Amino acid sequence: MQQEHIWAVHKRKFRVTTDSEHDLPVAENILARNFTALQRNEKWVSDITYIRTKEGWLYLAVIIDLFSRKIVGWSMKSDMKTHLILEALCMAIKGRKPKASLIHHSDRGVQYASYLFQEALQKAGMRCSMSRKGNCWDNAVAESFFSTLKRELVYPHGVFASKEEARS
Repeated sequence: MQQEHIWAVHKRKFRVTTDSEHDLPVAENILARNFTALQRNEKWVSDITYIRTKEGWLYLAVIIDLFSRKIVGWSMKSDMKTHLILEALCMAIKGRKPKASLIHHSDRGVQYASYLFQEALQKAGMRCSMSRKGNCWDNAVAESFFSTLKRELVYPHGVFASKEEARS
């Protein structure tokens, strides 16, 4: 490893960011950890993570197609409000034009349970699926993507000077 100038990157401590203490309706977990898909736009998973900058936190929402494991929608904002995930959903819909009955799976955070987001899913004909409370394994594909992203691109860099630098 020394000869090749490579080194192991250590895992950081897990930090809970999901606010699932709300009175909004929660969808059934219809994905049920079945992370396989036989065709594109059959099942999407979504999640939010945070990136530290000297200007404050930058939040990243992604949507991953389980067939190709490709990021089909993403958004970055300075807050974790519903518009963060709506922007990612709009990008995914515009780029992929999915048929009705696609399963959209996420955690049960207040953004995903919000009436505004649920209305957007219904309008697109998508079926909503949510993880069980406090169970990160129910959304393991998204969690794994964020873990790799942070280990390989975020942590080695240290704290970004600005949100724009983190975006790039």
